[in-house]
Amino acid sequence: MVNNLKLEKINKHYGKKKHALCDFSFEFTNGIYGLLGPNGAGKSTLMNIVTDNLLPDKDGGKILWNGEETKVLKDKFRSRMGFMPQQQNLYESMTARTFLNYIAALKCLDKKTAEKEIPEIVGRVELSDSLDKKMGGFSGGMKQRVLIAAALLGNPDLIILDEPTAGLDPKQRVIIRNMVSALSKDKIIIISTHIVSDIENIAKEILFIKEGHLIDSGTIPELLEKVEGEERTLESLYMQYYGEMQS
Repeated sequence: MVNNLKLEKINKHYGKKKHALCDFSFEFTNGIYGLLGPNGAGKSTLMNIVTDNLLPDKDGGKILWNGEETKVLKDKFRSRMGFMPQQQNLYESMTARTFLNYIAALKCLDKKTAEKEIPEIVGRVELSDSLDKKMGGFSGGMKQRVLIAAALLGNPDLIILDEPTAGLDPKQRVIIRNMVSALSKDKIIIISTHIVSDIENIAKEILFIKEGHLIDSGTIPELLEKVEGEERTLESLYMQYYGEMQS
């Protein structure tokens, strides 16, 4: 099935002055999309609005899932979505298995389904040997992979990952990037990041966000045609739009 997520003129203000999103419109279909921009560009605000963790402005636009408004679909939409937030808010006294069972219950998965899915998903994120260990002893990369596993529970059609490689070393970033790429055949996957290398080899399209505005989007070849100068790289385009790279 080809899924469709359509955003129509999404707006969000914080207070009277801060315009975090401004008339943001885009249409997503199956595949991986990178939301690229520096911290504060509006990426997390957009993701939290799509996931219904944050409300847009009153009359602040529409979000449609396969042609129907998500505010009408409510739980029917949320049940088809997996979300990995940026913050690693894990219960460190819990084992990974206990945490994932907890998330499965929040997603209204029955016990039998959860017992079947959790070992399979944990295998995908290469944490099978740590399933019954307490998460307080996990490295940053292991915690990120637990959160990705939680997002995958219930086999969602829409997966949203907010800075999934934040704070990880290059080797861990490659593991997560390859893992996400393998999932993308029949799903919409949206990845927020400020690290170009995290998405340049796996993204179907990339969206550049600056001060709440969608300033450019397209496939990698399309975007590279817009690079000024001799060095045609996505990092060069990032520099062109934002002035500096973030580590």
